[in-house]
Amino acid sequence: MAINFREHFNSAPSSENSGIGGCLMIGEVAQAHDGSLGMAHAFIDAIADAGADAIKFQTHIAAAESTPDEPWRVKFSPQDRTRYDYWKRMEFTEAQWHGLKQHADERRLLFLSSPFSMEAVELLDRVGVAAWKVASGEVSNTEMLERMAATKLPMLLSTGMSSLSEIDGAVQQVKSHQLPLAVLQCTTAYPCPPEKTGLNLIPFFRERYNCAVGLSDHSGTIYPGLAAATLGIEVLEIHVTLSREMFGPDVVASVTTTELRQMIEGIRFIEKMMTNPVDKNSFADEAAPLRGMFTKSVVARIDLPAGTTLCKEHLIVKKPGTGIPSAQLPALIGLRLKRSLRADELLRKEDLEDRVDAS
Repeated sequence: MAINFREHFNSAPSSENSGIGGCLMIGEVAQAHDGSLGMAHAFIDAIADAGADAIKFQTHIAAAESTPDEPWRVKFSPQDRTRYDYWKRMEFTEAQWHGLKQHADERRLLFLSSPFSMEAVELLDRVGVAAWKVASGEVSNTEMLERMAATKLPMLLSTGMSSLSEIDGAVQQVKSHQLPLAVLQCTTAYPCPPEKTGLNLIPFFRERYNCAVGLSDHSGTIYPGLAAATLGIEVLEIHVTLSREMFGPDVVASVTTTELRQMIEGIRFIEKMMTNPVDKNSFADEAAPLRGMFTKSVVARIDLPAGTTLCKEHLIVKKPGTGIPSAQLPALIGLRLKRSLRADELLRKEDLEDRVDAS
């Protein structure tokens, strides 16, 4: 059951990139900007140029979401003493967030950002997001979900860190507000290996929750997204880097903007294939003009005088397929020629004493 999740974004800037494709393509920046506002703006242009529908950031307010004792997931930064210091360096001011939103609007990208605190929700509500993306670690944060739901915007739930019971609870909470919802299969691994991608959960979530489904991919490749497209996903979120030589913890789990473009083109190709079933009989009629070029007809193997009673040694099948079809060769054995034929000359039904159906 495919669900048109795009229709819930009609009030947001329509994407000039998306055409009629069904899957909402989200380029995830996360912290790839490394605290640089200029780099964040560069990502907007690059992701728009790649053909995505939306860009997604993460909104961190260190004092509201973290303590100085928060441990590093991976100690990657030589300039930040603690993870708290890192989150602090990732912050943008509200005016800067408004500037990023305006730039996304100008590039016809839906603007998204995952909040990691109630303060971040309030900030993004003032800035304006097209939907709420709930990060994997926030799925059980019922107070935050309730505040987001109060805006009546669509919601996208990542499931990377959640048990099935936690996902059930979040889905029930969102559905109680009758909001558009997409549940995204996500595996919290950077990069995510193929055996942990969990494509089997996409149809499972669709049936269990009767809502739009998608994939939040951290593999660093285009393959899971393409595979998920064949399952009819409505949303694909994928981390993006401008170069594999960039700094940051997510680079290894990201695709380049060149790969993003290739993946989007592939998904749009897959969508067209899946939404245009082919009737083999109709296609055969459509291909009729080509049949004469690619099929074969019965021809004389050697020079044959008039009155010859045809035997197998007299005939062969060759292109073009504009004469008696090759499949009818056995039925010609024993018939007599009305006229002489040169070698390689196509045999016609009017050349035979008894009529042959050449249709």
